[in-house]
Amino acid sequence: MLSEDLKNRIRAYIPMYPRKQAVTLPALHLVHDELRTVSNEAIVEIAEILDLHPSEVSDAMTFYEFFKGEGEKLGKTRLWVCRGLACMLRGAYELIEHCEHKIGVPCGRTTPDGKITLEFAECIGACDGAPACLRDDKHVMNVTPEKADELIAELRR
Repeated sequence: MLSEDLKNRIRAYIPMYPRKQAVTLPALHLVHDELRTVSNEAIVEIAEILDLHPSEVSDAMTFYEFFKGEGEKLGKTRLWVCRGLACMLRGAYELIEHCEHKIGVPCGRTTPDGKITLEFAECIGACDGAPACLRDDKHVMNVTPEKADELIAELRR
């Protein structure tokens, strides 16, 4: 399942930590970023590299809602709409509904063409630009419905 290159990138983290178990999250991120999902087979392979039981890797993965598992796959771009307190007070719920309608999928789902996964986040640390979104790892601040439309059109290209 995992390429030899990806396995070697995971192994490269091992000397950076006091125990192999500590490499679990970096390994999950590497796999998730490359494959846009973490399959059960990938969990087993990560566990083998880190001398863990697959359930330990699975426990770490499912604790964080960030990772997509077996049968789920992220789109090319992950669009997060913040629904933290500051964003909520400035229209985040309406913005989420607007994005769901514009993209054509509910939060937590990926468009049929595989381009956009729409999700909400509890807080993305951008309260001064509320309501805010994350486009993969980049903040988009003061998002109005019109600005969301422009962003979505750009993501569809």
